[in-house]
Amino acid sequence: MKLSAFIALTQEEKKVVVVQEGVPLAKRGVQNHMVFLFHLTGCYVETWCCRETKEVKDYRVFHDPRHLTPYLDAIPIDHLLFP
Repeated sequence: MKLSAFIALTQEEKKVVVVQEGVPLAKRGVQNHMVFLFHLTGCYVETWCCRETKEVKDYRVFHDPRHLTPYLDAIPIDHLLFP
């Protein structure tokens, strides 16, 4: 999915796309949010969830791998390096 196409979706449509097509990669805590990283074809999506209510508050989408920096330690790659 193209970045622009994802941005144009409604919040409910974004949820459906992330759940049905997204590949979960990592998570991290940011203040009162849990942020889950998903990969979609052509982009990455962060879902920002309230720790208290568990409600998704925001979707942030990007394609630049430099935005993956906060997740690099959490993404398991050992199985890729040692067959």
